[in-house]
Amino acid sequence: MSQFPSFDLAAFESATGDDRRARAAEIDRICRETGFLILRGHGVAPDVIDAVWTAAQAFFAQSPADKAKVKAPYPGYPYGWLGPNAEALAKSKGEDTPPDLKESFNGGPLSMPENAPPEAVKFCYSPTLWPDMPAFRPAWQAYYAALEDLAKRVMSAFAEALDLAPDYFDQFLQHPVSALRALNYPATTGVTALAAQQRAGAHTDYGSLTILLPQAGSRGLEIFHPSGSWVEVPAEPGVFVINIGDLMARWTADRWVSTLHRVVVIPNQPARQSLAFFHQPDWQATITPLDGSDAYPPVESGPYLMGKFTATQ
Repeated sequence: MSQFPSFDLAAFESATGDDRRARAAEIDRICRETGFLILRGHGVAPDVIDAVWTAAQAFFAQSPADKAKVKAPYPGYPYGWLGPNAEALAKSKGEDTPPDLKESFNGGPLSMPENAPPEAVKFCYSPTLWPDMPAFRPAWQAYYAALEDLAKRVMSAFAEALDLAPDYFDQFLQHPVSALRALNYPATTGVTALAAQQRAGAHTDYGSLTILLPQAGSRGLEIFHPSGSWVEVPAEPGVFVINIGDLMARWTADRWVSTLHRVVVIPNQPARQSLAFFHQPDWQATITPLDGSDAYPPVESGPYLMGKFTATQ
């Protein structure tokens, strides 16, 4: 790839007429080819981003014993600290690999609807386990709220790219069961990875879309390009990386692609951090192919996500 695809959301939102249609067509083209793009013009306040970066870095700088105070209490619990050797993402694609070289802190929705089904309460609305760090929770929640708003704007742009009304997806996004994950990949200096072991094994994301904030200048995130080669995703300052997930590919009857990606072990690299917001429609949202075909049977958003998640454990 001579230049990684990018899209300016603010320019799209202010465009009209043929210009807007051309920009929507560009989203469609990118999502047909790789489903990955750099998002500019996102409008998320720099101070919100800076605060969550500072909070995440402070959390990961703690000792393992302090991080373990908010460890997920049992296997499969969705939130809190997930330490090293706890996850192998490639298993979600049927590949048996050693655990990924990373740790994470995970948090869920900021509120729960009154009519949430019991399985949703257990899986998506379990309490986030907050560390005893005064600045952490407000910074995390402010960023989560900003990303929830950004995801809705991106979904509106996606709707126009799919020749739908701008508010088409709103009906599925009354109470999204999204999740935010802060990731820390330890430095690779002096590290000997096991066979087939990566910082994050090759996988596709599960939901409608992912909004990733990579640490500026960091290396290792790669996508499997249709040309048959792995292509590195640049980590520019001040921008997000957007990719669609398996649910959106299914929703579009594979008009759009959920692309395999990984974070590779590059020797002598410093620690790498990122923030991944995994956007997911309402738990009970029924997802059927938008083209009216029988390419895929209907699925409920939440149980579909739960099945994907448990496959990595």
